[in-house]
Amino acid sequence: NTGKEVFDLKFLVDHFPLAYGIDRTTGANPIRQDLDNLKDAGTMYGNIIYHKAPIMMRQLERLMGKDKFQQGVREYLKKFANGNASWPDLITILDKHTTADLQKWNTVWVNEPGRAIVDYQIKKTGNKIDRFIITQTPEYGTGRIWPQLFEITLFYPSGQKEITVDLNAASIELKEAEGMEVPLFVLFNSSGQGYGLWPLDEGMFEQLYAIEKPLGRASAYISLYENMLNGRSIKPKALLGLFITGLQKENEELNLKLITNYISTIYWEFIPKAIREEAAPGLEHALWSAMQKKSLPNHKKLLFKTYQDIYASEEGRNRLYAIWNTQKAPEGLKLTEDDFTSLAFSLALRNDKDPEILAKQLEKISNADRKKRFRFIMPAVSSDLKERDAFFKSLELKANREKEANVGAALYYLHHPLRQVSSIKYLPKSLDMLTEIQTTGDIFFPQNWLQSTFGYYQSKEAAKLVQDFLKNNPKYNPKLKAKILQTADNLLRAEKLLTD
Repeated sequence: NTGKEVFDLKFLVDHFPLAYGIDRTTGANPIRQDLDNLKDAGTMYGNIIYHKAPIMMRQLERLMGKDKFQQGVREYLKKFANGNASWPDLITILDKHTTADLQKWNTVWVNEPGRAIVDYQIKKTGNKIDRFIITQTPEYGTGRIWPQLFEITLFYPSGQKEITVDLNAASIELKEAEGMEVPLFVLFNSSGQGYGLWPLDEGMFEQLYAIEKPLGRASAYISLYENMLNGRSIKPKALLGLFITGLQKENEELNLKLITNYISTIYWEFIPKAIREEAAPGLEHALWSAMQKKSLPNHKKLLFKTYQDIYASEEGRNRLYAIWNTQKAPEGLKLTEDDFTSLAFSLALRNDKDPEILAKQLEKISNADRKKRFRFIMPAVSSDLKERDAFFKSLELKANREKEANVGAALYYLHHPLRQVSSIKYLPKSLDMLTEIQTTGDIFFPQNWLQSTFGYYQSKEAAKLVQDFLKNNPKYNPKLKAKILQTADNLLRAEKLLTD
């Protein structure tokens, strides 16, 4: 790995999944937003500003070329050295340093939300490419294009060929590919800098872990997941299987983190309960044996945490209970007090046969702040429904919502898939409280509140509750409505994917 490859991989994994997580939703916001009311300032912060903006800046630099981009930025800094300046001022100056139409580019990339759906077609004679056509359409709405530069890699039995694509129209012909042999498969966005929903080649699926560069694999993992969510190319159950086979093969930590996160999400949100129960034993076994084979502690930890998240068997319970009870981690694995705490919560969530598990864990915690946090979350994880009801009721008081990170953690357990039969009844009130949450809490609290509440539902009933709430409140604060649509997006997709 060169320094640039390490940077590019980290850039891809850090920014793209989080930016897509908002941009693929019907509540997506643009990078640049108008602020009509200062009290709404907090609603503007989020994963688009933090994660799509850096992607956009890299595209802008590629579009102009490094030198021209630097010249423009220098001129901007000089001109506004002692004054206020805005983004449109920068675009106006940069526009003079490039032949591209930056104002038009800026409209779609910065002033509007969304991403392109990219497709391609190869016309061939025998085994030779005659034409290689790449098209783009907006995920929502019509008539927009995202001019951008990205790479594709054509894979052959004897090697590979990377080509740079300048996708500056709704449809382009890739002249460089003409006359080349038809590849085994094409990997779009192989350098991880293009932004959109990329086409997938079925031929890639069995070759996935043979892609040499960690960056190429990461790009493929993200594309597989995004396509699965859009109901194209691969179904959730098949993708879960594909990622499970990678647990032993993937040796790049950032990539392992990516696929273990995707495994958890697909397992809890995008396959029905019956298939989950069918898949659990194989997944448990794959995670545990991969964990034992890995030599690096961080790799072991990622696999252990995923095992703890999904386990359903008696064997899994006994294994984890013994680790928790003796406070001894498996060989080569480092577990902290926080890890043992979350282990206790995982066991308690499954109504463990040791009813004292939470009380015992409380005794084991020495740090006063951690003790306080644990005590706060305990009733949300309790196997006693009355305690959980009382906990949710207590959140109506602002004083009980002071420590917002703890509230978020507690809500995650309260609404965990294993508890949803009894927790779905809290959803209408959770939505009713949102305006108050926004006016009384920190700027990130509405997002946290909604994400921890709706993050894991997949049922028709839960989807209907969200849709009814929005229907019954047509004049609802648009910024908060957007947050609801962003955080309930997985739920609305799951409902669709599970009925298909």
